[in-house]
Amino acid sequence: MVSLALAFALAGLCFAQAPPGAMPDGARSPVQPPPPSPGVLPPESRGDIFMARKMYREAIEAFAEGPKNDAVLVNKTGIAYHQMQQLERARKCYERALKLKPTYAEAQNNIGTVYYAQKSYRRAIAAYRKALKLTPNSASIHMNLGTAYFSRQMEKESIAEYRTALQLDPDVFEHHGTYGVLLEERSVEEKAKYHYALAKLYAASSRQDLALQYLRKALEEGFRDRKKMAQEPEFQAMRELPEFQALLTLEPRVL
Repeated sequence: MVSLALAFALAGLCFAQAPPGAMPDGARSPVQPPPPSPGVLPPESRGDIFMARKMYREAIEAFAEGPKNDAVLVNKTGIAYHQMQQLERARKCYERALKLKPTYAEAQNNIGTVYYAQKSYRRAIAAYRKALKLTPNSASIHMNLGTAYFSRQMEKESIAEYRTALQLDPDVFEHHGTYGVLLEERSVEEKAKYHYALAKLYAASSRQDLALQYLRKALEEGFRDRKKMAQEPEFQAMRELPEFQALLTLEPRVL
């Protein structure tokens, strides 16, 4: 019988496979192994693998095989519903997880992401604030709170939260991948303004490569005030860079 450690190692190999279309010309994508067999891994591990495969219904079924009073499994079930856009079911799972474990900051954060997805930004802000009372040093939750403020046009509060998030985790805006137990909210309607704000934050932190990257994104999303861009104090140290000068004159294709 395959040991648990070996099974996890095999699962890790599955996730490392290149996505379709990423292989060199003429090469075939590697054959994906079948879904995990019942009994080989515990319910949570099988559910996590299904989540990584975006097989959310199967993940819910796997999580349901675990202990009914396990707050982590209930929260992960909510995330699976969330990914299927069944937001009310997701919220009920998060609330149940929080009842099972009142200090569960991740579940409280995820309640905020439901409200955010429903464009109920006031409720989202309240939920994120509650989550931060439980875990004040979570960069991801500070980022989520900043995004909720951003969507309510509360720029000063938004920037303050983003700045705190970056202090706690300099790469918080660059993380991508697993859902885990905490959802991060990155969807905004005013993408050009959002990316421009991030460019200023990175420039103020002397991370010029990322500042340039987000400036380009802002321009591609429709940002047009080149005069403002040239005069921003955050970009002072970058003004003589050839890359910055090019962005001032370049007319990127708007996405």
